[in-house]
Amino acid sequence: MFDKMTLQVLANHARAAAENMGHTLQRTAHSAFVKETQDFTVMLMDQTGDTFAVPMDLGATWYPGMAYGPAIKMVEGEYRPGDVAFTNDPYSGNVATHAPDTHLWKPVFAEGEIVAWTGGHIHNTDMGGAVPASLSRSLTEIQQEGIRFPPMKLVNEGVFDEQILKIMQTNVRKPSLNIGDIKALVGALNTGERKVHAMVERFGKQGFLSGVATLMDQAEAQARSILSEIPDGDYVFADYADEDSDEANPCRLKLTLKIRGEEAILDFTGSDPQLTSSLNVPSGGNPRHTMLLVGVYYVLYTLNPRILLNTGLTRPFTCIAPEGTVLNPVEPAAVGMRSLTCARLRSVIFGAFVRAIPDRMPAAPAGNNCIVNVMTRDERSQKTVIAAVNPVVGGGGGMPTRDGTNGSGADAAYLANTPIEITETEVPVEFVKYGLAKDTGGAGRWRGGLATEMAFRVFTPDSRITARNRDRSRFRPWGTGGGKAAGLADMVVNPGTPDERRMGSKDTAILQPGDVLGVRSAGGGGRGCPLEREPWRVLQDVARGYVSVEAAARDYGVIVANGMVDEAATEKARAAMQTTSDAVFDFGPERTNYEARWTDAAYDRLTEILMALPIHWRFFTKTEIFRRIEGKGAEAVDAAFDATCTRFPELPRPAACAEAAE
Repeated sequence: MFDKMTLQVLANHARAAAENMGHTLQRTAHSAFVKETQDFTVMLMDQTGDTFAVPMDLGATWYPGMAYGPAIKMVEGEYRPGDVAFTNDPYSGNVATHAPDTHLWKPVFAEGEIVAWTGGHIHNTDMGGAVPASLSRSLTEIQQEGIRFPPMKLVNEGVFDEQILKIMQTNVRKPSLNIGDIKALVGALNTGERKVHAMVERFGKQGFLSGVATLMDQAEAQARSILSEIPDGDYVFADYADEDSDEANPCRLKLTLKIRGEEAILDFTGSDPQLTSSLNVPSGGNPRHTMLLVGVYYVLYTLNPRILLNTGLTRPFTCIAPEGTVLNPVEPAAVGMRSLTCARLRSVIFGAFVRAIPDRMPAAPAGNNCIVNVMTRDERSQKTVIAAVNPVVGGGGGMPTRDGTNGSGADAAYLANTPIEITETEVPVEFVKYGLAKDTGGAGRWRGGLATEMAFRVFTPDSRITARNRDRSRFRPWGTGGGKAAGLADMVVNPGTPDERRMGSKDTAILQPGDVLGVRSAGGGGRGCPLEREPWRVLQDVARGYVSVEAAARDYGVIVANGMVDEAATEKARAAMQTTSDAVFDFGPERTNYEARWTDAAYDRLTEILMALPIHWRFFTKTEIFRRIEGKGAEAVDAAFDATCTRFPELPRPAACAEAAE
């Protein structure tokens, strides 16, 4: 049994080892997306493949609860010292969750026994497939998203399998970046292996194994302690992705968060069926899949910043994601844009916790970490270039005691900014704008963080752009506690010119020489009544360019003239604006108008009908019901479904639905 001091020493060693792995990878990676944007993970895992240590300041923050066990077991043959296995197949063990994420893991031996694993992933710039960078909402099956490798050995006792590397070289658009990043990750795993050996030497083999198990147990106890402070109850929340496919109907995610003492159930029943687009999240039905729990990690860490980040903290949680839904699709559903859905999923989890503990939770973050990739020709080298330009991450939601973070807030802040100078050196584009967008943070006692806006010019014909995770162009990030919803996202070709084209939530574009692409994220929602914000704070926002003079008057009732607050006019304006509302959330006019037709009862009836159908009929039927619905409420849904069945007699109408229609 470890005493507290020795256990903390082990935890520090493990975290330092993971940090060293991250630095090794970042400093030796080839692609800007890994070495600058930091879309990678590294971790240490126990004997079963459960994560027990991750970096705190490097890489993606989605994976402290990652479990590699299912993929580890799928590799043929025994593991030997020096072996490294890998996969990027979302349907093989549900470790990789879209094809560009290549996961590697390596056994660490001590006294002839595997005592730990080192692992991690890098996001490859491209894995082949139908579009550059392999990702677009419009893709409809996994085969369009690039080459996939089921779990297999990539390195055998220290020697790379050259046949596997040749297959990758043949199928991807920039093989040197892929293979360079993969070899950098192998170097990081080797660093982790050395650090584990050092821990085993210091604590002894059995001491190390016992200590790792205790770290898991301590994280579990910390998570249970947090849950025990939340009132028992069922807390329901729903949110929407703008578009479920090229058909452009919204995609709803619904959560019933059930708090029961020291445990919690996250029931996603009522969420949309799996989609004929790439927004599906391949969880495999795992009740503790890390993708379903990312929002929970953020909540737990917000409530206790000292919590240990490892798989133990997932133990008190059970997720229910019915098969054939957007959160548990069946093959061959496309999954490349699962990060867009995961962003909305985090908003849903945050919203449910706001209902449970409103005084301790922030408003919604932007929730659209748009990653822009460019495929163009470099006239200097006469070569094709494909690269990530920059993540366009929005603002954080207003916090209980401060404003939301501007430009890179909350749940996507790990995507680091790539300096413009580096991007322009590696990619033949010219930036014409990059900064914060005025008036995009939701108004509140604590203002939401501002959106990011970026614009760049291309110089060669048929330059192809993919801007994955484009969302929040229709439904705003919500405000809470009297705070207002934030500004919407946007993407525009040739903004401010006669050739201007607004792209909405579309995520692909073809640009010609001289064309400019402008991308703006959403802002973060506001928290608390805007009329309670001190006038001096509003004046400061105006001076900094965060809030316009017009918005200061419209949203806050603060009258700014000649660079100063007109106190008399402000007092009069605020008195005229006084309103009372007990609404927990402000969703903005777009969602309010949408839900005038699609009430909770109507959408619940829709999902009830769809879940009674065979999986391959569900999305088609949803689209047809949306096309035919008239009026509002559950009765309108039944009428639209009846009309759909009449038009398509092949549709296998369930008996329960037929009885309801009668």
